[in-house]
Amino acid sequence: MDRLRAYEVFVTVVSRGSFTRAADVLETSPANVTRYVNELEAHLGTRLLNRTSRRLSVTEGGETFYARCKSILDDVAETEGLVSSASVKPRGRLRINAPVSFGILHLAPLWPEFMRKYPEVDLDVALIDRVVDIVDEGYDLAIRISRAGSTDQAARKLATSRNILCASPAYLARYGYPAAPSDLIEHRCIGYSYAATGDEWQLIDSKGAAHSVKVNCHMHSNNGDTARAAALAGQGVIWQPTFLVGNDLRAGKLVQVLPEYRLPDIDVLALYPSRRHVSAKIRVMIDFLVGAFGGVPPWDRDEGE
Repeated sequence: MDRLRAYEVFVTVVSRGSFTRAADVLETSPANVTRYVNELEAHLGTRLLNRTSRRLSVTEGGETFYARCKSILDDVAETEGLVSSASVKPRGRLRINAPVSFGILHLAPLWPEFMRKYPEVDLDVALIDRVVDIVDEGYDLAIRISRAGSTDQAARKLATSRNILCASPAYLARYGYPAAPSDLIEHRCIGYSYAATGDEWQLIDSKGAAHSVKVNCHMHSNNGDTARAAALAGQGVIWQPTFLVGNDLRAGKLVQVLPEYRLPDIDVLALYPSRRHVSAKIRVMIDFLVGAFGGVPPWDRDEGE
C-alpha cells in the first residue's frame, strides 16, 4: 500500500464527504478510492468511516486520524513546493480576490512593486466584500479578513489587526464617554452588516471576562469605509479594525472608546485552493505579502517606523 497516497485519498473522502466526489477530485475510480480506504483501515486495525448507501460519517478515531493526515500532507506539499517552485519562473495570470477597503488601503499600494519584481505575472484583482468560493469562482488567491481560517482550503496568516471601539471627539463631547460596556446601550452606534455577532458587541476585560452588549445601531453598512465616514462626521460609535481606522486614531480624528477592554483580534489570511502543487506565481505573491505585512503591520505602526 502506498501509504502517502492512502492518506491523500482518505483526507479527500472526508473533506468532500463522498467516495464518488473524492474520486472525481483525484481523477480515479470510486472503486479505487474504496480500496485505499479499506486497506488503510485494515492496516490500522480500526474503522475510520461509517458508510451506508445514503450516508458517510467519520468515526472518532477517523477524526483524529484525519487531522494528523492533513497535517502530514500539508508538510509534504510545503516541502515539495519549496524545491519545485524555486526552479520555475513565476508567470501568467494571477486572479486575486480581496475585501474592498483592505484592498484599496493596503494592497493597492503594493501592486506596483510586485509588478516590477515579477513582470511576467499579470494581476487580475477583484475587490468584493462577500466571502467568495475561490475554487468555484476561479480565483488563485483570496485575502480574507477572518477570526478563523478555512478548514477546506490552505491558508497562510499575513498579519493580525486589532479591533477598536471609537468615535469622533465631537460625538464624545456631545454624548459623553462610556465608562463601561453597558453604557453603550445609551449611545448611538454604527453597525457592520457582515459582523459575525450582529449588533451584539463582545468586549473582554483585563481579567479575561467577556461582556456582551446589545447595542442600538441607528445605521448599518456592509462596507467599513461607510461606517468610518459616519463616525468621522460625529454620528456614533463604531467597531472597526485598526487597518481601517489606524490613521484616524493617530491623527486624533477618532478616539478609542473603552480602551481598558479589548475586542477579539482578526487575522488577515491568504487563502488558496490547496497546498499541493502550489504554482510559482501564487507562492511568490504570498511570500511578497508576508514580507510587506511582517512584524508590526503598517496600520499599527507609529509614524516614522
